[in-house]
Amino acid sequence: MTQRTRPFSPKNAGDRFLGFLGCAGSIFLPRVGSDPSGTLECIRGVLSSCGCDGGLGLGLAGQGPFKSVLDGDVFCYYADGEWKTSSSGKSLAVLNPSNGKTQYKVTACTRDEVNKAFQSAKKAQKEWAKVPLCKRAEYLYKAAAILKAHKTPIAECLVREVAKPAKDSVTEVVRSADLIVYTAEEGIRILSQGNFLVSDSFPGNDRNKLCFTSKVPLGVVLCIPPFNYPVNLSVSKLGPALIAGNAVVLKPPTQGAVSAIHMMHCFHLAGFPKGLLSCVTIKVSELGDYLTTHPMVNCISFTGGCETGISISRKANMVPLQMELGGKDAFIVLDDADLEAAATNVIKGGFAFSGQRCTAVKVVLAQESIADTLVSKINAKVGKLTVGPPEQDCDIVPVVSDASANFIEGLVSDAKQKGAKLCQDWKRQGNLIWPILVDKVKPEMRIAWEEPFGPIIPVIRIKTQEEGIKHCNASRYGLQGCVFTQSLDRAMQVSDAMETGTVQINAAPARGPDHFPFQGVRDSGIGSQGITNSINMMVKIKTTVMNLPSNSYTMA
Repeated sequence: MTQRTRPFSPKNAGDRFLGFLGCAGSIFLPRVGSDPSGTLECIRGVLSSCGCDGGLGLGLAGQGPFKSVLDGDVFCYYADGEWKTSSSGKSLAVLNPSNGKTQYKVTACTRDEVNKAFQSAKKAQKEWAKVPLCKRAEYLYKAAAILKAHKTPIAECLVREVAKPAKDSVTEVVRSADLIVYTAEEGIRILSQGNFLVSDSFPGNDRNKLCFTSKVPLGVVLCIPPFNYPVNLSVSKLGPALIAGNAVVLKPPTQGAVSAIHMMHCFHLAGFPKGLLSCVTIKVSELGDYLTTHPMVNCISFTGGCETGISISRKANMVPLQMELGGKDAFIVLDDADLEAAATNVIKGGFAFSGQRCTAVKVVLAQESIADTLVSKINAKVGKLTVGPPEQDCDIVPVVSDASANFIEGLVSDAKQKGAKLCQDWKRQGNLIWPILVDKVKPEMRIAWEEPFGPIIPVIRIKTQEEGIKHCNASRYGLQGCVFTQSLDRAMQVSDAMETGTVQINAAPARGPDHFPFQGVRDSGIGSQGITNSINMMVKIKTTVMNLPSNSYTMA
């Protein structure tokens, strides 16, 4: 009998590469199959065995096929197709948010090592641009399959270094693999198409010029993801850059660096050419400006803090920018809304991952006639949220740092002093902050305008929908917003008037699915994300004009 193999495609990419890897997602673990609950049990088992309800063992990190990313107890940087320890001899501590202790250490690259990474990227990109588009897609399919197969150790890193609940950590890795596959498919679709123009379509011209346009890579793309989604928001930048023919230098967040390092190793295992991909871990206070103003950077894709993003943009010197810088996402509830659905979405949209999401609900604007009922429903649901360590999949987990927790506490204290009503008692243990609804917030309170990035939701009572829109549009931010109403007319009125990148109708703000356009206005960012928009942002239009010696007309 002749053995037949299926064509390589996204649908069977994972299955095909299980054989390549040896056994699915478990080269160094008992097989857990595709059942997420099995993966979660593996994570919990490993964490438990090393005492990690915040324990400090390395666990699965740097083990099995990931051994090369670890040198002693320090995680390496990636350049020229190799994992290396910096000649600086220095390292950066990655703290476990659950206990504030050092969980991992990553090497601190030198200025020269960063420069060499860019030089290698520049050289490798010239050859990568010549690789056929379908072949580039195959590399991405491989990376996606390997990433999904190793979701367990990467998810464990997310639990330990950013305190993401275990189930959400697995979801992030799987979602990221799916994003890579979709990116490869979309890249083939949109990059294989160009445009053709003839000169006589413009007045005063004969048909003696033929114009061809195509999309060509920018060169070297600097990718800087944030701590809260260090895997997903890395691949959402890497994938589009690579399929478009660019090289990538990735600067992961310190909190989240080890997850990103493991993700990058999956790309290494997929066989991408040496030098095309780099992952540099740096002390930002020393080398941040050098990195973002490097003369070999042809594009910067940054997700992170507003002030940092603005600083980068001011120094970018004509380099194309893609930036998502946070928001103060407004949740407008009108007097005809389904209040049970609204309350459910406030909980889901405001408290998931302890509110550490750019699209988290940051302020509820409720019409006065329904505010008491809405607040009562939200409070009932807040009381059912579980609080504790990420290993136990609690709803509310520690925020990423002491500085973040102190900032959140400052917002709540300011609101309380100025007359706001705390619907729950303030409670904090280290970085762990219990969820709290702050009612009767007034415009003079900081929490009405500032982004808490924590499990704190302010409620402002409004008389009209116009008042809610006015508050939303007065913010320095403009990422997303939403409106709850049963009137299509009122929903569209709010959507048209709300000055944000996205307006959700009868659902909480959210990023995704990952192929949806995602953008902000004002201080929330520059450009648009989403797979298609990211690919188009990371290419430039190349025009070729064929000049004919005489007019060309097709004769019947």
